[in-house]
Amino acid sequence: MMRILLVDDHPVVRRGIRTILTERIKGAIVGEAGDAEAALTQVRDNPWDVVLADISLPGRSGLDLIKELRRSHPLLPTLVVSMHPSAQFARRALSAGASGYLTKDSEPDEFIAAIEDVRRGRRYVGRDSGELLQRWKVKLSTTPHDALSDREYQVLRMLGSGHTVSDIARELGLSVKTVSTYRARVLEKLGMRTNAELMRYVIENGLLDS
Repeated sequence: MMRILLVDDHPVVRRGIRTILTERIKGAIVGEAGDAEAALTQVRDNPWDVVLADISLPGRSGLDLIKELRRSHPLLPTLVVSMHPSAQFARRALSAGASGYLTKDSEPDEFIAAIEDVRRGRRYVGRDSGELLQRWKVKLSTTPHDALSDREYQVLRMLGSGHTVSDIARELGLSVKTVSTYRARVLEKLGMRTNAELMRYVIENGLLDS
């Protein structure tokens, strides 16, 4: 029997992933949480074998959740299941303490393979995981945006996608003032002054959703 905690703020997504897991893992027990706080409560109150978490969550991000789980439950493997391609977030997720990274459009068999790998203490970022992990190990912090915090990086990508500060504040559950502060930090760290420069940077570095 495997106990899996699924953390995603979209009920339809949770339902789809739950169906895959229960159909393909005999005796699987799947718990659900819609945000980081609910997930932390579930982990505190119940034993789990694996946590599957999205990066984009309301309030505290999935990366914040991973860091907290790494601190409080270092032996509990976390597998990120995201809509974002691995090139955009996988290295940050692994650095935060995730055991693996999977995109939501992955085949059902890959979901199961990823879960089995992280349960055995391996890292998983796709079928070419070995090559990717080696490449990231060699190529450390070579771009300006690697110096950004996880939240700053998230704000950068959203600004680069054309979102306004108000849009971002609403989507992330933050105040406009807080998002404006993140924007100012991003501009300073990247040596830029306008959103147009940020948008060009995001596009040129392939940070938009594909």
